Amino acid sequence: MSVIGIVGEFNPFHLGHYEHFRRSREQAGGPDTPIVCVMSGDFVQRGAPAVFDKHSRAEAAARCGADLVIELPLPWCLASAERFAFGGVSLLESLGFVTHLAFGSECGDLAPLTALALAAADPENLERIKDHMAAWGSSFAAARESVLAEVLGQEARLLESPNNTLAVEYLKALFSLRSDMIPLTTPRTDVGHDSVSDGPKRSASQLRSMMEAGEDIAAYVPAGARSMPRERMDEGRGPVTMASLEEALLSRLRALRPEDFAALPDATEGLENRLYRAVRTEPSVGAVLSAVKTKRYPLSRLRRMVMCAALGVRAEDSAGRPGYARLLASTERGRALLRQVPESFPVITKPAAAKDLPEADRAVFERTADARDLYVLGYDVIEERRGGSDWRTTPAMV
Repeated sequence: MSVIGIVGEFNPFHLGHYEHFRRSREQAGGPDTPIVCVMSGDFVQRGAPAVFDKHSRAEAAARCGADLVIELPLPWCLASAERFAFGGVSLLESLGFVTHLAFGSECGDLAPLTALALAAADPENLERIKDHMAAWGSSFAAARESVLAEVLGQEARLLESPNNTLAVEYLKALFSLRSDMIPLTTPRTDVGHDSVSDGPKRSASQLRSMMEAGEDIAAYVPAGARSMPRERMDEGRGPVTMASLEEALLSRLRALRPEDFAALPDATEGLENRLYRAVRTEPSVGAVLSAVKTKRYPLSRLRRMVMCAALGVRAEDSAGRPGYARLLASTERGRALLRQVPESFPVITKPAAAKDLPEADRAVFERTADARDLYVLGYDVIEERRGGSDWRTTPAMV
């Protein structure tokens, strides 16, 4: 039986995600093909809190066609695109029954994406990228596009689009793992990443902006997930934003020592020292980022470093692959799929079971669960900010 794996954030779940499910099923075997999602938790890859908590977003996905939603542990959620993709793909691989890996892309064509992935993973090209960065002071993304343009010509321009870039990282992860999962890509032809539209579909970033302004997004969300955003907003449990967490973030950051910043992912070339000084002097998170940002260090990288610092994530935490799967939501068919997971790979359905994980995996689980204690400080209703809530929440059974 074909089983589709999808890595995503669903921040929030919207019509584009629903359409991706439908098109992926068409490619992989038909409308009844099971879908397993690996989803970011309470914090997402751009270095920000998710608009709604992970359990709510996972249940929304399960009500709209996902059979299993499994959490991507925190260190991979806040990692570079390469490590984010590797964490998600390796987690799907560890389940042992996923046959296809589906992802969106602007170009919708596997052939050029595969060529880019192979070229990007070539050790010789990686050395040339490092030389280019050193010579020109450019960011990794700019240096990679420049080097790959010399190898592949105009195809390298595909890396200017964010979903193409992530698609390349998914393919690299498949190569690295020597996975048998079959890649599938569907073109994003309606609403672009971070775009603004007046049409019937809206990007996730536009929906987040609408909610921050108090607008109702029900018309742009599939029926199964339509009530969730308004319910969470009425409960005072979202949308959670960087602004709503700013004081809590600054408080945590200013309590850290220089060695804490030196241990962060992407802490190189003295960037950790600049970040430490900015945290001690600047009046807001935005000012911290502005003080540190240069052409070489994109804002997304700095936001991830700030969030990793606040949540205690270190560079080595995402060095390997996730050692367990935490279930966030499931259908009856999804629960049947879980019986196929190898006995050697732990599946956590109740948080208390994490105590039986090996020490390193237990530490990752605890850090991921404890991140909720910062996240809830962004809620409007004080009563909802109680600590330890992630340890009391079990999967949604849809």
